[in-house]
Amino acid sequence: MQDDILAYNRSFVERGEYERYRTDKFPDKKLAIVSCMDTRLSELLIASLGLKNGDAKIIKVAGAEVASPFGSVMRSIIIAVCELGVEDVMVVAHTNCGAQHMNGAEMVEHMKRLGVSEARIDFARHCGVDFDRWLAGFGDTEEAVRKSVDTIAHHPVMPPHVRIGGYIMDSETGELNRVC
Repeated sequence: MQDDILAYNRSFVERGEYERYRTDKFPDKKLAIVSCMDTRLSELLIASLGLKNGDAKIIKVAGAEVASPFGSVMRSIIIAVCELGVEDVMVVAHTNCGAQHMNGAEMVEHMKRLGVSEARIDFARHCGVDFDRWLAGFGDTEEAVRKSVDTIAHHPVMPPHVRIGGYIMDSETGELNRVC
């Protein structure tokens, strides 16, 4: 697959197809969106919000969750606000999310089935990884959105002028519903 993608990429560049996507690093709409990595949202999210390339910083993560106040998602949000001029942050989860009902024990079993040794899993546990917490899903999508919005809004280094909203998108139609 990667070789096919690289071949396409060479052709894309040679044909100059990148020209229509040119922009700079600053989001034109001063917007950052934390959204799920779900493949159904790859184009639907942008299209249903009326955005184009360059309008927003899109931060994709399983479940659209800001799981740790000092993890990579929150780091990206802080950089978007403090370095790139973002003034609005949207947390956009979606219906029928695959991350919703995950659990650590099942994920560990999947790892083993895919060839990860028990020794490596034990090593991760020894290093402090709690698989039940780290790989847990969420039960209630609205509650998960509220929690992520709260983490962003009450973060100790979040500038006070930033507007933060939480939403759930219909995975089929793109309809956006405000949660908070």
